[in-house]
Amino acid sequence: MSDRIHAHYFVETPYDLEHAAQVMAGEQSSGTFTRLASETDALREAHGARVESIQHLEVVDRPSLPMRADLVPTTRHGYQRALVELSWPLVNFGPSLPNLVSTVAGNLFELKEFSGLRLLDLELPPAFAEAYPGPQFGTAGTRQLSGVEQGPLIGTIIKPSVGLTPAQTADTVKELLEGGIDFIKDDELQANGPHSPLKARVDAIMPLINAHAERTGKKVMYAFNISGDIDEMREHHDYVVAAGGTCVMVAINSVGLAGVAHLRRHCQVALHGHRAGWGLFSRSPHVGIGFAAYHKLWRLAGVDHIHVNGLRNKFSEADDSVIASARACQAPLFGSSTPDYMVMPVFSSGQSAVQVADTHAALGNSDLIYCCGGGIMAHPGGIAGGVASLRQAWEAATAGIAPEVYSRDHIELAQAMETFR
Repeated sequence: MSDRIHAHYFVETPYDLEHAAQVMAGEQSSGTFTRLASETDALREAHGARVESIQHLEVVDRPSLPMRADLVPTTRHGYQRALVELSWPLVNFGPSLPNLVSTVAGNLFELKEFSGLRLLDLELPPAFAEAYPGPQFGTAGTRQLSGVEQGPLIGTIIKPSVGLTPAQTADTVKELLEGGIDFIKDDELQANGPHSPLKARVDAIMPLINAHAERTGKKVMYAFNISGDIDEMREHHDYVVAAGGTCVMVAINSVGLAGVAHLRRHCQVALHGHRAGWGLFSRSPHVGIGFAAYHKLWRLAGVDHIHVNGLRNKFSEADDSVIASARACQAPLFGSSTPDYMVMPVFSSGQSAVQVADTHAALGNSDLIYCCGGGIMAHPGGIAGGVASLRQAWEAATAGIAPEVYSRDHIELAQAMETFR
């Protein structure tokens, strides 16, 4: 396998496309805005980025992103769109995730030559697998920790997101445990605030989870949000582990690749990756980073779960994008000679029993965490009814039975379909 890093981009430019692509390559490797005497041919050959391919697409009349008026060529024939592949020698920065990002997604977005530029995908050499251990638990380990051998982990998020005291949060957790939940997570907005400190939350919640495990033989997985500074995350991770917890959560965009990679090497439990801020990278098709590239970075850094939204979600992401993201999480990252680095996709955002049949049909399996807030809490039968409706919906989906048919003999599913349709 090649020891070069390959990156695939969508670009849009009013300039000559071949020239613009060479500017990309030069800016992110050995070049600058003018040729230097020290930039010898030998140095360029050893360290310069290459333009591997250019695939012309359509031409549009207007720029997708704003351009300074003085930078737009006075003579032009529209804005050319294209797919461009660049590659870099690994020797430029070694198997380092932060420096990889600086190279493939650094100053490129600001280049004057482009009215659109988006990183679509990455191909990385095996040296990254040697440098980063990747997910510690993934799907199989998460199933073992949670006691859910098959089917999805039925999960929920503590709501309201903020404002609850540790005792009030524990009251909600108690109801969820009694209702048969598999997985509970803090909201990304609730980490270690003054009104609900992490340690106080652990002290209030873990005795309930441990007692439930002693009674039932199943330990519900609770993802405590430990997002914070490096030392704070390590301390809070250790506190969760000492209390018998099986999962910690971090807002990956907030703590960064280096923070997640550091925590992964210290971590003894499942690492839940929440992608709060994802829209900053994904909302526009003309700038940012696509999930195909994005998730590879976090899988290498070591998360075991990562969010992918859900079908007919409350956000802007389309259903086909959600399913493509989930499938990407379940595909091996490298070849058969290295670990597969597969992670468990987390479906959330406005989910209920109503989307289950379509989710299963589109994804083709149930190796996922299916998180529902209102889909559980707002069920007419209460929390227990909400959880039951989701189990029934997944039972029907995996058996190939239409939910309309299955709901005839399953009241909780029928109530959910009436309430959330």
